[in-house]
Amino acid sequence: MKFKDYYKTLGVERSATEADIKKAYRKLARKHHPDVSKAADAQARMQDVNEAHEVLGSPEKRAAYDQVGQGLQGGQDFRPPPGWDAGFEFSGRPGPGADAGDYSAFFEELFGRARRGGARHPRAGPGVQAQGEDHHAKILIPLEDTFRGATRTLSLRNSELDAGGRVVTRERQLDVRIPKGIRPGQQIRLTGQGSPGLGGGPAGDLYLEVQFEPHARYRMDGRDLYLTLPVAPWEAALGAEVRVPTPDGALEMNVPAGSQTGRKLRLKGRGIPSSQAASSPSNPAGDFYVVLEVVLPSATSEKAAALYRQMAQDLAFNPRSDLED
Repeated sequence: MKFKDYYKTLGVERSATEADIKKAYRKLARKHHPDVSKAADAQARMQDVNEAHEVLGSPEKRAAYDQVGQGLQGGQDFRPPPGWDAGFEFSGRPGPGADAGDYSAFFEELFGRARRGGARHPRAGPGVQAQGEDHHAKILIPLEDTFRGATRTLSLRNSELDAGGRVVTRERQLDVRIPKGIRPGQQIRLTGQGSPGLGGGPAGDLYLEVQFEPHARYRMDGRDLYLTLPVAPWEAALGAEVRVPTPDGALEMNVPAGSQTGRKLRLKGRGIPSSQAASSPSNPAGDFYVVLEVVLPSATSEKAAALYRQMAQDLAFNPRSDLED
């Protein structure tokens, strides 16, 4: 995927104000609108202009775009890093919004989940009372939080325009309770932490989409967790009792004799826990899978080398027998 330079599309500098962006958009919209332009690519050009304005005309999207695209040029190969948008607070709740066909793959990769899905605020006026707009943000939490539950102090960044029409980003901190058994993609709702209401109406809510931080040990597949566990050749060949780390504490596990690299051992119910006090058919705990990896000791000493030579002499073993005619 190629990086799209929305500033170049609108022909404005990165320091452009809100007024500069609106002016450039209106000028290009008049030039490329399919009802006006006779160019064969008028519709495609208009879509590019609309997409650039969708991002740069929104203080929230513009701040996120500026961060992920810092130092990049249009046309460069691009893939957003995992969790790049964590902590950015957007107005509205995630929703389908406009037809996905109206936007490029680049836009969908960055903002597809952030399109507004609900109605906007009514305009303020005498006698108007309405609930404030909801907000949403993605947060990253340690995998271990889903096993025990936790309370975390999280920082969220909210972007808006100052009096000069320039984007400013403010940070706020919230104490958030992470419930046990929460899974990636689920949301935590914080009542009253969205936009203020109009005319005395209640404030909107804040929806936090949970994702887990990348873990050095564990890989997740749905509710199941996977760990690659190194074992010595004699443990794999003879069988052994080994200590296995899990996010909920270490356990003893039996490695069956004759195991090979790639053998998968299952610890039932030791994956992502149920969010209920007890597992149920509709909300079971995941499983924990241990994938064995036989690790050979190096022959850096004469004693170790002698042991390997003795094994080669005494054991009738050919690892490539299946490849021979």
